[in-house]
Amino acid sequence: MKIALGAAKGLAFLHEEAKRPVIYRDFKTSNILLDADYNAKLSDFGLAKDKPESDKTHVSTRVMGTYRYAALEYIMTGHLTSRSDVYSFGVVLLEIMTGRRSMDNNRPRGEHCLVEWARPNLWERRRIYRLIDPRLEGNFSFRGAKKTAQLAHRCLRRYPKARPLMSEVVEALKPLVNLKDMASSSQLFQMMQEERVEASDGNRRSRSGLKKQVSFTRNGHLPVKTFHIALMNRHFTSHWPSPVVWRHDYC
Repeated sequence: MKIALGAAKGLAFLHEEAKRPVIYRDFKTSNILLDADYNAKLSDFGLAKDKPESDKTHVSTRVMGTYRYAALEYIMTGHLTSRSDVYSFGVVLLEIMTGRRSMDNNRPRGEHCLVEWARPNLWERRRIYRLIDPRLEGNFSFRGAKKTAQLAHRCLRRYPKARPLMSEVVEALKPLVNLKDMASSSQLFQMMQEERVEASDGNRRSRSGLKKQVSFTRNGHLPVKTFHIALMNRHFTSHWPSPVVWRHDYC
């Protein structure tokens, strides 16, 4: 939470306190630098844009940045606002919570896109436990996890004006940094851990009984579906309104 709070303060400064307020436009985990004490600093301002003047609601610009962190309205229309950065912050907050990347094609079907997988689980207590990085082994605050999940849900709202300001995000995160109610002492968490172990054992037994096979058509070529997936994993030109080249790592 210390890292998330530091990054949120950086965005809030850019949006609301800087002499010339700007929109960061490419907020992602790899642009957050940490010092020896885990204090967060933002880096790489190459895509930053001046905020719109008071009589304008947005900046119209070519779509740039990292697709899997970008807000849908920005991708679809090129309309950029400070709330676009808020959406990106919500994606990073999910990465911190779950220990997952925003896009991971090695995950099971339905879990490739972190936002789409996590979004339905951000309000129900039992589901929130399933989102938390299992490597933490219960060493996190239950109240903090619940509040963080709710905050991420607000940041990821599809309607930009429904998302909070970054200054509001900062105020929401401040009380969460020093919470001490460890989830490992919760009976519900212990039950969830047992269920996770049982599910993992069941999956392992299922996989051990399967052999990998590669099927070919009669003439020796790969099936059309396999060939199609191979093509999709290459670079392709986006069909969005702006001429941007993306990798196939989107939601």
